[in-house]
Amino acid sequence: MTLAAALAHGAERLQHLPTGRRDAELLLRHVTGHDRAFLLTSPDAELTPEQWILYEQWLKRRARHEPIQYILGEQEFYGLAFRVTPDVLIPRPETEHLVEAALHRLAHDAPIRIADVGTGSGAIAIALAHELPHAAITALDSSRPALEIARQNAKRHRLADRIRFLESDLLAAVDGEKFDAIVSNPPYIAESETLEEQVRDYEPRSALYAGPSGLEVYRRLIPQAWGASKPDGWLLLEIGHGQRDALAVLLADWSEVEFVNDLQGIPRVACARRR
Repeated sequence: MTLAAALAHGAERLQHLPTGRRDAELLLRHVTGHDRAFLLTSPDAELTPEQWILYEQWLKRRARHEPIQYILGEQEFYGLAFRVTPDVLIPRPETEHLVEAALHRLAHDAPIRIADVGTGSGAIAIALAHELPHAAITALDSSRPALEIARQNAKRHRLADRIRFLESDLLAAVDGEKFDAIVSNPPYIAESETLEEQVRDYEPRSALYAGPSGLEVYRRLIPQAWGASKPDGWLLLEIGHGQRDALAVLLADWSEVEFVNDLQGIPRVACARRR
């Protein structure tokens, strides 16, 4: 089977997906270890039997709407590569706005303490540790398998000595501690909301849904964050579409409340400071 024939076969297998041809090409590149330029300039190069078998297996998984990040086991976030499995939410570009908001508000040249609530793959905690060399970061998650993935990612980027990983329901495991900043991309999807099949059927439900309104985790986390914040400490939260006004109410006791929009002009991050 040549590369050209394999790509045509893959595109046909995935034609029911809006990104079918692109996905087929990406899977083929990873199977063969070749870049896009090689695929375009060497269409008659042949796959080995082992490569063809693996490619077919991956096409079958993607045809069932399994996220390509889980198939390949990796996703890039803030310029860093992260291992991902179905135990963790796939890091998304929108969440980079949360990292940017934190970096814009936090000291880069002084020791600070940061808590990342619901760390998942560790993407936010690791990105912040990478950019803030003086920060000590505590990454919390209620999922033990997710914490193991996060630890592996921290070790991969040589940041394991700067990040403390704790199994915890929100901030329970650090009760009594104080932080300069608390960041979180919590579950914020309402249970009635319809999600894409590849999200609904494959990503961890506990990292997506937050009760009937999608606000239940915020209602628990924001009061806890108040108690765990130092004076003038920051709280930075990723929020869902249409949740700006509700978050403004929940943050009424905080100061300097501000919302950061994504590239589509949708409020994506809530920022607030403890009085």
